[in-house]
Amino acid sequence: MNVIYCLVPAPYWAQYEGKAEYLPRDYDEEGFIHATRGDELLERVMNRVYATYEGELLLLVIDEERVTSEVKYEQASDGNLYPHIYGPLNTDAIVEVRRMERSAAGWVV
Repeated sequence: MNVIYCLVPAPYWAQYEGKAEYLPRDYDEEGFIHATRGDELLERVMNRVYATYEGELLLLVIDEERVTSEVKYEQASDGNLYPHIYGPLNTDAIVEVRRMERSAAGWVV
């Protein structure tokens, strides 16, 4: 299984539980779903994107092979390659939903 990750605030995810597809709030603006791969990169993304977020943060653990929309690996401004999902994320590709923990130093995997 090729695992990729998506982060989502719990209150936003609640509206998608039990539905066939997921789209993040910024999908119309961005044109794709941001994802990441690997724990080290995930931790960096959490602490950059959600640095000031105080609510419950969830991690969608996704089997990339089951994603029905196109997944492209594209280089971001930080030089890293990130998986971008071009279309809705079919929720049957999500194999686990984890609650992320925040320490005094920030978000940790």
